[in-house]
Amino acid sequence: MARDSAVLPLAEFREWFDERHRTERAEVTRIPFADLDGWSFAPGSGNLVHRSGRFFSVEGLRVSTRSDPEAGWSQPIINQSEIGILGILAKEIDGVVHFLMQAKMEPGNINSVQLSPTVQATHSNYVGVHRGAGVPYLEYFTRPRPGSVLVDVLQSEHGSWFWCKRNRNMVVEVTGDAEDIEVRDGFCWLTIGQLQELLSVDNLVNMDSRTVLACVPFDGATLARAGDGESEGDFHGALRRSVVSGGAALHTTTGLLSWFTAARSTKLVDRRRVDLEQITRWKRSRDEIAHEEGKYFTVAAVAVSGAGREVGSWSQPLFVPVGQGVVAFVVKRVHGVLHVLVHARMEGGLPDMVELAATLQCAPDSYEGVPAARHPRFMEYVLGADPSRIRFDALLSEEGGRFMGAVIRYLVIEAEDDFPVEVPEDYAWVTLGQLSGLLRHSYYVNVQARTLVACLQGLWGGER
Repeated sequence: MARDSAVLPLAEFREWFDERHRTERAEVTRIPFADLDGWSFAPGSGNLVHRSGRFFSVEGLRVSTRSDPEAGWSQPIINQSEIGILGILAKEIDGVVHFLMQAKMEPGNINSVQLSPTVQATHSNYVGVHRGAGVPYLEYFTRPRPGSVLVDVLQSEHGSWFWCKRNRNMVVEVTGDAEDIEVRDGFCWLTIGQLQELLSVDNLVNMDSRTVLACVPFDGATLARAGDGESEGDFHGALRRSVVSGGAALHTTTGLLSWFTAARSTKLVDRRRVDLEQITRWKRSRDEIAHEEGKYFTVAAVAVSGAGREVGSWSQPLFVPVGQGVVAFVVKRVHGVLHVLVHARMEGGLPDMVELAATLQCAPDSYEGVPAARHPRFMEYVLGADPSRIRFDALLSEEGGRFMGAVIRYLVIEAEDDFPVEVPEDYAWVTLGQLSGLLRHSYYVNVQARTLVACLQGLWGGER
């Protein structure tokens, strides 16, 4: 796959991005809730809401399982009913597909500026509720649009922190001379190969870019237009066969869908939104909402100034995780085809409650002092993996517009030959081709697993 481009070589991109980082950085300061501008705790419910009634609110969620009532919990959750647009503009330049990307500041980003899609906007943003500047290139993703749609699918976001949050993941291709599209300040053209190379750089490609990249059909035709080259080596050959596996997959797609439907049907879980004041084991202070054990996450308030955004300054709530997360795919060659071990995982805020997740998705610090029998499956295996088995390892940030300093260690670990093919009933082995096919539809693969799909696609071309 073409790892570089004459339009903007990676060496020049890094200089360009460093400059954007210097000019687009913003000052983000923790403040008391009382200092929020336009936000307040609603009388009666205690929900944290904006005076416009738009953007989002922080409410409560209560989850219980019918089989084990003691396993239930309550928590704060973000209710953002609007469907945002995550859109990437694509164009073939010199026979190779390029994507128009943006260096964008988000208040919760650990390093302020990261590489985002062409358009990354909530409905409130692009209809101007914030009374700021318009969203550049929005016209390519709304009707009538000057281009052909390559990807258009609703996908969920973090089911642990959002209530039924969905975004429209889009790729729209335009034709004609590249000069016909004005490349505005803060934007640049990059190839798919360049983006996949940059995925291995800590905290550079943001979550919204990763979810859209994962939804790009990963097949022979796409790879040819991306400038695909031959890959070598047993792992990369197995990965290639994982995309075009056909009948070599361990499970048929029909069988896989039946297993997944059964997993969704047998999760006997009740969930409902409640007032923020009704959640238990969470305490509100002057400047945060925190769990009584100091685990999981907190809700805080921040003031933002000097941002290169539609609005120059504002304040808002953010969710702040406690500890660093780990998300890992365990992969295994089965009959020469690389298979990925996925988990049919329930999360209280997902639209359909259960989606395919990575082999492991957890915050290990939350399990300190918890008996090993209650640890997530495969946690010890992933955390104790031999470095020689790790095929991908990077620290990547989550949604910087709603979460503060949320960084996850993303891993792909190739299992030993004796790692069992037989797995627990809520796990299954799938090929990358099968996962890519499911991503053409909504609510099958969760947002963390989508990041790992994008990272696996980046390994296609061989060692970095």
